[in-house]
Amino acid sequence: MSVTAVNRETKTNRCAWYSAKRPTIFFFMGLFIIIGGIVKVGLIEMASNGVLAITQGNMFATSMVVMWFSAFASAFVDNIPYVATMNPLIIDMAQKLWPDLSGLALLHKPELMPVWWSLALGACLGGNGTAIGASANVIVVGMAEKAGHKISFGKFMLYGMPIMILTVAVSTLYVWLRYYVLGI
Repeated sequence: MSVTAVNRETKTNRCAWYSAKRPTIFFFMGLFIIIGGIVKVGLIEMASNGVLAITQGNMFATSMVVMWFSAFASAFVDNIPYVATMNPLIIDMAQKLWPDLSGLALLHKPELMPVWWSLALGACLGGNGTAIGASANVIVVGMAEKAGHKISFGKFMLYGMPIMILTVAVSTLYVWLRYYVLGI
């Protein structure tokens, strides 16, 4: 299936693929290839062991490590491939903590829910920290440059990083209150 766009001035159709910026497309292709390699060489399992060693299996500590690490990592690695890479890490940690469970029983274990939410919140909000942290940021910076308004990496970070830290701090409070204070 191909998406086409009609040029209003010339009344011609053009495949939307050709309208996209090729450097942006190749950037994301390369990113997914690198992330796939990280999974294949076993770095995810090593990271899982490291997180569990640091947190001693404490789920609040695990949630916070996942959230804050995800926020800063996702500021420099696009959040979509980052989350795709971190899913196996969380599954690996869960299998080590609850070896008698598998499938949906493992993935939906109530004690694991704050870790999933911490991953989602950290990765999503962390992408706001830098110009390469989210697909939308890369596209907007490219569009701004094309329009004659260059946004440097440093300038984007100057505004993006404080916003990222503030929103992740609010998310930390949310996860703590919802799962560990109120238990809902």
